Amino acid sequence: MKQEQNKAKLVRRLKLIEGQVRGLQRMIDEDTYCIDVITQTSAVKAALSNIEDILLEDHLSHCVVHQIQSGKGKKAQEEILKVYQLKRK
Repeated sequence: MKQEQNKAKLVRRLKLIEGQVRGLQRMIDEDTYCIDVITQTSAVKAALSNIEDILLEDHLSHCVVHQIQSGKGKKAQEEILKVYQLKRK
């Protein structure tokens, strides 16, 4: 059940981000002051980062644990390192 709740939360947040991006397009079309546009792009980046955090937490607490429990520790280790490298970018 928790995964379904997380999924619904993520979809809702993505729809909000979609609206923010459309707003950014309008701001660019309307030649909105640069700092105002940058403020909104920062908000979109923060929202996407929040989604990544939720996905990462879910992956580590469910998928990776399952991999380790089923004897796929090497694969779990590789995925943890890959995610770590992605988050550093």
